[in-house]
Amino acid sequence: MHKPNHSYQRKLKNKASQLFVSFVIAVLLWWELLPGVALAQTQTPAPTENSIQPYLNRVMKQLSEFRLDNGLKFIVLERHQAPIVSFLTYADVGGVDEPDGKTGVAHFLEHLAFKGTTRIGTSNYQAEKPLLNRLDQLAEQIIAAKAANKKDEVAQLEAQFKKIEAQAAKLAKQNELGRIVEQAGGVGLNANTSTEATRYFYSFPSNKLELWMSLESERFLDPVFREFYKEKDVILEERRMRVENSPIGIMMEKLIDTSFKVHPYKRPVIGYDQDIRNLTREDVQKFFDAYYVPNNLTIAVVGDVKSAEVKRLAQIYFGRYKAKEKGVAQISVEPKQTQPREVSVELRSQPWYLEGYHRPAMTHPDHVVYEIIGSLLSSGRTSRLYKSLVEKQQLALTAQGFSGFPGDKYPNLMLFYALTAPGHTVDEVAVALRQEIERLKTEPVSETDLKRVKTQARASLLRILDSNMGMAQQLLEYEVKTGSWRNLFKELDQIIAVTPADIQRVATATFTTENRTVGKILSKQS
Repeated sequence: MHKPNHSYQRKLKNKASQLFVSFVIAVLLWWELLPGVALAQTQTPAPTENSIQPYLNRVMKQLSEFRLDNGLKFIVLERHQAPIVSFLTYADVGGVDEPDGKTGVAHFLEHLAFKGTTRIGTSNYQAEKPLLNRLDQLAEQIIAAKAANKKDEVAQLEAQFKKIEAQAAKLAKQNELGRIVEQAGGVGLNANTSTEATRYFYSFPSNKLELWMSLESERFLDPVFREFYKEKDVILEERRMRVENSPIGIMMEKLIDTSFKVHPYKRPVIGYDQDIRNLTREDVQKFFDAYYVPNNLTIAVVGDVKSAEVKRLAQIYFGRYKAKEKGVAQISVEPKQTQPREVSVELRSQPWYLEGYHRPAMTHPDHVVYEIIGSLLSSGRTSRLYKSLVEKQQLALTAQGFSGFPGDKYPNLMLFYALTAPGHTVDEVAVALRQEIERLKTEPVSETDLKRVKTQARASLLRILDSNMGMAQQLLEYEVKTGSWRNLFKELDQIIAVTPADIQRVATATFTTENRTVGKILSKQS
């Protein structure tokens, strides 16, 4: 009788775990979904299942909201257990709002929002401003000379550009905003751009509330998009790393482009290479002017603060913003998929299998049912895909997925993926994965399994809400995307209400052949 080589199996599992983590990080980084949030933990213990309602009642009692005359809204949650407060500025704009040919501008603007103002980030803005304008003129002339194939002229212009850029660099105070925040005890200064939102966040000691008000209001009232061309090089390098030099990046760009025909979800948040190269400071300024207006911004303040004081200071600092109509992007409605789609790439990579299905937006009544299905199929080692494909059949080294890709404000995808085990093919994985999906249609989920995934789903949400920054994020996501932060708490009750019949109904409607898009990464032979 053959004895299993446990050492070899452990090595395979370790490698699978490393590849899985690399895959998830690569996907999230590439699609700009990794938040990188430094969570400011409160001292409140996470509520148990029996104490959820009293916990939620306390939260709602401590929460207030107000809107300034210019349209900017604040949500304030008082948590006095620790002398710390987390701030999150949520701009209701992302990759889907970009004009055609200007992909990447939302993400570019996020980078530039750290470069300062006319007072922060410069030693002499009056001297710096004409240099920045001259750089824009030279950049435009260089593009024109290159298009006309005037090599000598290009060389002369580029020499001038480097000289002016060096002069401007001497006047710029790099990362001055970050230094101010750090010196005042701030942590987690960061931001992220997704398909539908841009978020700016950090935490301060609670006695620095007014400093935050001053810095953050100035940041979007009086920004200067300095170091534009250096940042463009940084972003182009990010794209090379995440897409051109990444098998996962290449596949995800092709898979999303295949899954969506007209909706801007099909475009990468980081932007297409040529679009990034052609972006100008004027493009960024126009985008900022259109979407960074008071009624398109929502701010959450969570921690050791008094709501009355937050409101008083907000009126002083953010009340300076002039009311203005926000831009409205023309977002095409994705037509219903009526036949299966497939894309494959041959790369020097481990073979991967990916499979996506269109699902409705998070405002749909069945949203929590999709979340439960995602958890049932692919959440951890107790999930059906892991137990079947990895443990029992040993077809894959890892098998998981997630719902709401690449965003959830509009109809999106449930995406599943698996790393093929040695000696097996992506087609074998495909058959096994679909068998598990078909089970959802034909076999009612047991009460034990359903209770387990409901508990996991609620526990996961409550763990996020136990931190100041996690709470700030979730309050704003639901406020902006669903119309009210209260829907965050209603979702806990909706999770409890999901039935086996709901799962069968949604699975039957969603997991059809004509609604399927397949992606395959095949190993390229040297």
